[in-house]
Amino acid sequence: MSEMAATRLAQRPQLSEEVADHVRTRIMSGEVRPGDFIRLDETAAALGVSVTPVREALLTLRGEGLVDLVPRRGYLVSPMSRRDVEDIFWLQAELSRRIVDRAITRFDEAALGQHARLVEEFEAAAAAGDPDRVVSAQYALHRSINRASRSDKLSRFLNNAARYMPYRLYADDPAWRADALIDNRRMLEALRTGDVETAHAVIDAEFSNGADLLIAHLQRAGVWDEDRDGDGVTDGDDNRVESITSTDARSAGAT
Repeated sequence: MSEMAATRLAQRPQLSEEVADHVRTRIMSGEVRPGDFIRLDETAAALGVSVTPVREALLTLRGEGLVDLVPRRGYLVSPMSRRDVEDIFWLQAELSRRIVDRAITRFDEAALGQHARLVEEFEAAAAAGDPDRVVSAQYALHRSINRASRSDKLSRFLNNAARYMPYRLYADDPAWRADALIDNRRMLEALRTGDVETAHAVIDAEFSNGADLLIAHLQRAGVWDEDRDGDGVTDGDDNRVESITSTDARSAGAT
């Protein structure tokens, strides 16, 4: 993380949530892999915060099943399977379909005009190859539909599931940006014409392609073993945890 980004993080009030987002993204992007320790002091120093919000963040991630607390060692990234990733995207697609069903009849001319401007903003960001702007524009498009649905609870559930997506991974990919622009235009037209079937097709394609891209990325990063069945922790995983070097154990225990 850049010095400027770390400074902004240190100045935000909800530090533990911000730290949790940062570590969650590192895990879901494969930057840190199952079996790696997340060290409190190193993470705090990198983000320019104290150890306390890092500890709180790791407790949150432990509750989400992303890290395990190993006694006298520290926090260890939990095993992750292809099925875990597929489930995350399946859930987002299911929630998104229900949300768009409710939103599509509520897009009046003003809302459609605003959504069209957001599509233009995404197109400009994609053309500029600016990942941060791409992420922001894509988020704004999803938020536009969520708000129109007037389904606060569903939108919150969707936002919670979306936290597991490493958006920068997608925004950095020119092919993904091109596909997303096509999808965003198709969704705009579906909202304009009330075409629920096309809206569902766009959602299915978006999350199916997103899952495939992330799974391929994590496979290249060696996040899981080809021989694993993908159903969680195995005896081999327990043995792997126990075989971590004493150096790692001492370092984690010192945090």
